[in-house]
Amino acid sequence: MNWVLGNLDTISDNLVAHVWLSLPPILISFVLSVPIGLLVSRLRKRRGVARATGSTIVVVASLLYAIPSFPFFLALPAILGTNILDPVNVVIALTVYGIALMARSAADAIDAVDPGVVGAAEAVGYSPVQRFFRVEFPLAGPVLLAGIRVVAVSTVSLVTVGALLGVPNLGFLLTDGLKRGISAEILTGIVLTIVLALVIDGLLVLLGRLVMPWTRGTGTIARAVRRRAAAQVRTGEVSA
Repeated sequence: MNWVLGNLDTISDNLVAHVWLSLPPILISFVLSVPIGLLVSRLRKRRGVARATGSTIVVVASLLYAIPSFPFFLALPAILGTNILDPVNVVIALTVYGIALMARSAADAIDAVDPGVVGAAEAVGYSPVQRFFRVEFPLAGPVLLAGIRVVAVSTVSLVTVGALLGVPNLGFLLTDGLKRGISAEILTGIVLTIVLALVIDGLLVLLGRLVMPWTRGTGTIARAVRRRAAAQVRTGEVSA
């Protein structure tokens, strides 16, 4: 406790740095994964080469997560021509890992949308863009939210690896604590990393409830709301 009180500036600086390194990869990986998931979903619904291509994209994306994080962080400066201490290396690496986790979730989320609702949207004159943003994307929201929550927790954890390269974040408390044999510093780094992951996860859940109000209820009520929305699309009550 004495160590924590005597090093609040160091702790807060690394915590803020950790947050700023975590948020961009989470957002960027989500934005990039949704169109990848949409493409895979479209290809899966076809036959032959197209279907196989869709499955291959998902497999390749998932395999990216198997890249060892520390060697990847070390290799990026040479690939990008950046300084090894540049935070952009961490952001790009974590974005790649985020896509590896999120691409499959995005594809599964879009696949899970009721084909009848999609067909009804086409029947009432929705263009492909309108159909995606007004029908498929909202209905895929809960599964997409589950996927981005996994990405968020993974990203917050992996940011700590950047400390091995000298990039400031909560991982510094772990490496410095190990070097100096200060257990309080190590424990502080671990606890704050866990707390930060839980906070971001909680904020994502709250955001999901705000932008997807139809998911707030459970059981019969929630199912009734979703059925009513689907029925409106089928009958053309939702304007194109």
